Amino acid sequence: MHKIFIDGEAGTTGLQIRERLSSRSDITLLTIDASERKNPAARARLLNEADVAILCLPDDAARESVSMIENPDTRVIDASTAHRVSDGWEYGFAEMAPGHGETIAASKRVANPGCWPQGLIACVRPLVEASLLPADFPLTYNGISGYSGGGRQMIEDYENASDQVPFIPYGLRLNHKHLPEMKAYAKLEHDPLFQPSVGNFAQGMLTFIPLQLWNLPGHVASTDVHAVLQDRYAGETFVSVGPLSTADKVAGLDPRSLNGTNSMQIHVFGNDMREQVLLAVLYDNLGKGASGAAVQNLNLMIGADPATGLIGHRQSAAA
Repeated sequence: MHKIFIDGEAGTTGLQIRERLSSRSDITLLTIDASERKNPAARARLLNEADVAILCLPDDAARESVSMIENPDTRVIDASTAHRVSDGWEYGFAEMAPGHGETIAASKRVANPGCWPQGLIACVRPLVEASLLPADFPLTYNGISGYSGGGRQMIEDYENASDQVPFIPYGLRLNHKHLPEMKAYAKLEHDPLFQPSVGNFAQGMLTFIPLQLWNLPGHVASTDVHAVLQDRYAGETFVSVGPLSTADKVAGLDPRSLNGTNSMQIHVFGNDMREQVLLAVLYDNLGKGASGAAVQNLNLMIGADPATGLIGHRQSAAA
């Protein structure tokens, strides 16, 4: 029986993690009284009592929580951005590289990935490692996410408003806080030009990476890009690659279609006459993009089946 403490369980990510863990018989959830959530002594006691502490806090509060841990056996999953490129922390995207799940399983400090970076890393890192895409290639990355990714204030703003704009681009200063982890874990030499947006829907996301194949060294075709990604994720439980497509329109590319699952679907669209490829990545910003990833990492760290308590797309579709 593993003791788990969610520090920040009242927030969006914390609530979703708790929901995924609440029916588990292999763990005990340590709970802090609502009146004690801002009491450092009460939090410190539970942090040090836990086998695994999951931090669902702003960056500064997450750093404070880590500093409170004196028990050498307490392991940490941090869902904030505070430690994602820090020494001594493993990045919690299990499918990022072959064997990375085993690395997470052995780690005491795991930084849960951001929702936006996972779509980029999932596509770009395998292409860089296969030498199809140079590490210094000038990449652009964009997409749309549900408003739940903006935290409690954005959720309240959307849900309390009588009318909301259906599409709002942001990050227009081109200095998004996720850029360091994108660059580091996609193995890029330069930051991508990243432009996110939020839609008038609560949950889900769809991201895009356009590639000008004519600007790549050698003679890279859309089939080469697709083959690398398909080979990389063959046999994975949660990340899959669809068939290479030349379709003009795909009805299934609804950013909400994988909501409630821990799945990620990569789609490759190609036009070899124009020497262009568009990579599209579909996943739940609160599932694989946040709480689902945290539970997957927890499962790895406590030696449980990585899929315990999580829904994959195939199971979901069958249901």
